[in-house]
Amino acid sequence: MNQTRIEEFRRQPPAPLAPRPLNLPQPEEVTLANGLRVVFVENKRLPLVSYRLAFRTGDAHDPADLPGMTDLLTGMLNEGSETRTSKQIADAVARIGATLNAGANSDFTTVAATALSSFGREILELLADVTLRPSFPEDELELTKQNALQNLIAQRGQPSFLANERIAHVIYGEHPYSVVSPTPESLTAITRPALVDFHRARFIPHNAVLLVGGDFDGEAELRRIEELFGSWQGNGDAANTTQFPTPPVRNTRAAYLVDRPGSAQSNIVIANTAITRTHPDYFPMLLMHTILGANASSRLFMNLREEKGYTYGAYTSLDARRNAGSFRATAEVRTPVTGDSLKEFFYELNRIREETVGEKELHDAQSYLTGIFPIRLETLDGLIDQLIQIKMYDLPTDYLQTYRERVLTVTREEVQRVAQEQITPDTVAIVIVGDATALREQIHSYANTIELYDSAGQRKED
Repeated sequence: MNQTRIEEFRRQPPAPLAPRPLNLPQPEEVTLANGLRVVFVENKRLPLVSYRLAFRTGDAHDPADLPGMTDLLTGMLNEGSETRTSKQIADAVARIGATLNAGANSDFTTVAATALSSFGREILELLADVTLRPSFPEDELELTKQNALQNLIAQRGQPSFLANERIAHVIYGEHPYSVVSPTPESLTAITRPALVDFHRARFIPHNAVLLVGGDFDGEAELRRIEELFGSWQGNGDAANTTQFPTPPVRNTRAAYLVDRPGSAQSNIVIANTAITRTHPDYFPMLLMHTILGANASSRLFMNLREEKGYTYGAYTSLDARRNAGSFRATAEVRTPVTGDSLKEFFYELNRIREETVGEKELHDAQSYLTGIFPIRLETLDGLIDQLIQIKMYDLPTDYLQTYRERVLTVTREEVQRVAQEQITPDTVAIVIVGDATALREQIHSYANTIELYDSAGQRKED
């Protein structure tokens, strides 16, 4: 093969392989007398067992005057129970080579554990202990609060945090999705009795799903779960009883400039409200997002990085949650090309609305999504996490089985339609974190109004 043919060969990507059946295990679900739903997914490929106890309440359900309560609570679960100290819990987990942790996003809270199947009984008992009987010891609470306060200080030095904080306030208004972190005042105000009451109200069986995956004996596992969780009672709040304010309707394009004097770059976020996770247009939106800015072959990346050299990367994100959502375009660019970058952003945002995407673009995006999807399900934890999403967002039970089909049936016309409906260049919010003195003139022509803020999130006089 001569050099010319070799170079030609290298320029041609290999044809994708034909899709193979997913062969996913079939979940089985039972509901205990106290309302706890238990989902079993048997997979004996590896000698592992994984547990996820998920609650349909998350950061958005924090008390209005105590943001950060859920995150503080989940951070405290491993710090002591009624029968174990923090060190005893850590030693017990380490002794069997397991993992045990908890966390929350805006919509739900999860306590997760994974271990070799031979230690399944031990790790499940530890999960039940820290979840149902946390003690929130005062000394550990004080240490956790001090660490959280120091983290707040560090966050304020990160332009990406400042950009996300401001865009969340602008897009979501009074909706609790607008809160991206606690405040020093709320952290200081959280007490042990408040945590105990909050835990009692939100960690309730009829608001939870326990998902068990991996190598286990179904009948024995159910008996063990009945022993550990059967007497668990609660009559607190469930997520579906909470009413949230509607995000504000935007009728003009405005810029919100967070001033960081001397900054060598600008963090740009352009956003508007968008669909929820269960919206019927989720899959057309997913394809549109993939074409426009999901990865390094998308339009924004190829424009702002590959062609213009303004940034290391430009992307979009589709943040579809239970009660509301947003669509964002983002990049970190050199300060002198901020205005030029905005020009290219709006060029691409308008182009995907006004022109039907090419057949090859759509096919490439479909191949990408259907190609990475099985990879997400290859590991036990990956499969379990997908199933938790299904339960927490009330997605169809056949969501995983029909995912690839739903991606492949999206048309070019649907992509353009959702772009026209869900991307609103004339009324977007533009948040830029950078040197206000160097940026004002550059962004003036792209916004009807400009509001100025400091790095503490406070409005500044123009």
